[in-house]
Amino acid sequence: MKKIGKFHVLTDTCLQTRLSHVKLTELAIAGGADTIQFREKSGETRQMIRVAEEMGVLCKKAGVTFVINDRVDVAIASRADGVHLGQNDFPIPLARKLLGDEAIIGGSAATMEEAYKCLSEGADYIGFGPVYFTASKGDAGPVSGLDLLKEVVEKVPLPIIAIGGLTRDNTSLVMQTGAHGIAVISAVCCGEDPTEAARCLRRLLEGNPYA
Repeated sequence: MKKIGKFHVLTDTCLQTRLSHVKLTELAIAGGADTIQFREKSGETRQMIRVAEEMGVLCKKAGVTFVINDRVDVAIASRADGVHLGQNDFPIPLARKLLGDEAIIGGSAATMEEAYKCLSEGADYIGFGPVYFTASKGDAGPVSGLDLLKEVVEKVPLPIIAIGGLTRDNTSLVMQTGAHGIAVISAVCCGEDPTEAARCLRRLLEGNPYA
C-alpha cells in the first residue's frame, strides 16, 4: 500500500530566499509535514540532484514521503519516492515505465476532465486546484473553488490533495469537502516560523478547533 500523505509541503526558494530547500524540509517535517515536494524550476541538474539527495536523507530518517516536482531524472538519480507531474510536464504513463510500479506519482488537475485524465493515466493521487487565488504559482489556472473540489472528491476514486491559496483560515473548510489532504507552498515556506506555521496547519488537518 502506497503511503499518500495528508500534508504536503512544497519547498520554494523563489518566493522566499532566506531558507534553503534542505532547511525548509527540516522545518516542515518538524512541524508535521508527512510529504515533502522538491519544487525547483531552474538551476543546474547536478546541483538539483545534490539538494534532492540531502532532502531525501532527512525525509527517510523521519519516515516522510519525498517527491520531486516535474523532474523524473532528478527523482531517479536521488532515489526519491516519486514525482509530481503537471498537465504539461512529463507524461504520467512514461514516468511510470521509468520509475516502476512502486513509485508514487501524483498528477495536477484544475478541472474534472483533467482529474479523470490523471486517473486513467495511472496517477496515485491528484493535486487539485487552485482552490483559492494563489500568487505562488505563476502558471496556476482560474480558481476552482470548494464546490468543484467536493465534486472531484466524490467522483474520482483517488486521494485528492487540495492546493492553491490554502491558509490556516480556510484549511478546515477545504477538509470538509472530503479532500484527502492539502498541499502548501507560501503558507509554510514564507512564514516567519515555518515549523510553527506547519504545526498549526497540521492541527487543523486533524480537526483541532483550537489550532
